[in-house]
Amino acid sequence: MAEITKVYKECVDAKRFIGKKYSHEDGMHGGYGHKWGEWFQEGYFDVLEKLGDTGDGQIGLMTQQNGVFVYYIGYFMPPGTDAPEGYEYVDFPAGELGVSYVQGKDGEVYGHGKQCADKLVEAGILNRDWCISRGGWEFERYVCPRFTTPDADGKIILDHCFYL
Repeated sequence: MAEITKVYKECVDAKRFIGKKYSHEDGMHGGYGHKWGEWFQEGYFDVLEKLGDTGDGQIGLMTQQNGVFVYYIGYFMPPGTDAPEGYEYVDFPAGELGVSYVQGKDGEVYGHGKQCADKLVEAGILNRDWCISRGGWEFERYVCPRFTTPDADGKIILDHCFYL
């Protein structure tokens, strides 16, 4: 069973997210795992990695635009990095994140956004009125080696973050 093991506030520099955007209809059984598989199979990450600094790891970025849920896969990169053809970008100013560590076995760490938000609210980091439906940005950050190298109990850590 996954558990939230840490919450904290993190200051971040301005960033440009570069990736591909997906709609709610692109999801399968409430998730985008098949799209992640496509990214690895088709080499979409490789294209971005050739641009240089890919930040802290692969990103699953979420928000609502005009009342519609959207999900992006890609990387945070330095401001001004040109997006390759077929990719989109979103610029983020310097600011703060509310970060939660979700620890569990692979497959258990996904889908805990509400619980992470609740823990951040309890810690006084996230405002209870923060909401993705109001254009807030939320993302999963797949940081190596926390996410890629299981501990002795076979558990990994997924960062679940909220722009404050």
